[in-house]
Amino acid sequence: MNVVFRADASVQIGTGHVMRCLTLAEALRRSGHQCRFLCSDFPGHLSRQISEKGFAVETFPRPSGDAAVGASEEDNAYAKWLGISWQEDASQTRRSCGGNEADWIVVDHYALDARWEKRVSSVAGKVMVIDDLANRPHVANILLDQNLGQSEGDYDQLVSANCKRLVGPEYALLRPEFHRLRTKSLERRCEPELLRILVSMGGTDTPNATGSVLASLESSSLPSELRLDVVMGATAPWLNDIQTVAKTSRFNVTVSTNVQDMGERMCLADLSIGAAGSTSWERCVLGLPSIVVSQAQNQSGILQALSAAGAATKLDFPIDEAELASLVVDFYRNPEKLASMARNASLLCDGMGVERVIRWLDDEQ
Repeated sequence: MNVVFRADASVQIGTGHVMRCLTLAEALRRSGHQCRFLCSDFPGHLSRQISEKGFAVETFPRPSGDAAVGASEEDNAYAKWLGISWQEDASQTRRSCGGNEADWIVVDHYALDARWEKRVSSVAGKVMVIDDLANRPHVANILLDQNLGQSEGDYDQLVSANCKRLVGPEYALLRPEFHRLRTKSLERRCEPELLRILVSMGGTDTPNATGSVLASLESSSLPSELRLDVVMGATAPWLNDIQTVAKTSRFNVTVSTNVQDMGERMCLADLSIGAAGSTSWERCVLGLPSIVVSQAQNQSGILQALSAAGAATKLDFPIDEAELASLVVDFYRNPEKLASMARNASLLCDGMGVERVIRWLDDEQ
């Protein structure tokens, strides 16, 4: 199959949309299919990283500043994430696919909906939509929403009856390393002890939640022997500040960017403090107890569902540093809470979502 991905990353959008598409693309390539990417040239885009993974990528030029984006802004709160009108984006996509019709176009973008999908369908055999919001109509053969708390019924009025809906964490797009490490990670959590904390607040972390987390832990009563593993994106605006803070911390703090071994790091960690995006399902596969912060509106539903399942502890944003310190100290003093949360989290996702999605792509083809 020839598969074209349309997804963006930027300082405003974050990196999650492109990263989960990359995961699906790598799995498709392992199955013998060809994939390429169409991305906007925004500050913080990931075109270089996509190329380094061996995929062709075309970048669409975007106007600087807040460009007018046309009528779609009236009914889509994320329209400005596109930088131009959906009509122009669709035209650019059609031109990029012209003469080399895609078997599938996979679109993962909150600013695009049924109008864009209908416009580009003439240069694609079929369309797959990746969504988290269930807030706008789609014209798609397959719709994927990997989030806990969503149901197929949430899309009853948004897609046709013929659209195959893949809904829930069982379809989460995760790299194979997480399933591979699952047994090892779960076994080491049978008798937990809080010695190492993984801090990962997203690829960009524009509001510097990482800084608030480190300040909270620094002022807590936790022992200085604790190890802190901080993971950030290379384009994160607060990266230099966090590296400076790490050098003066009373803890052993490492700060890493563009890590290729996130599964191993999660496996080694006893507790995670992180954002409520796609990485939530990575933590669940490995049974990693977590304190999860909702930094965006589209993450609030995930956070509520994780909390209700006993798979994570909810923390509001902006972070109350005293509250966070109290939560971590409680885990340190009561390791049985870590064990209980690990069991609950591991029941939500097994890490085999990519394989399930590819089977449906093949079947629909």
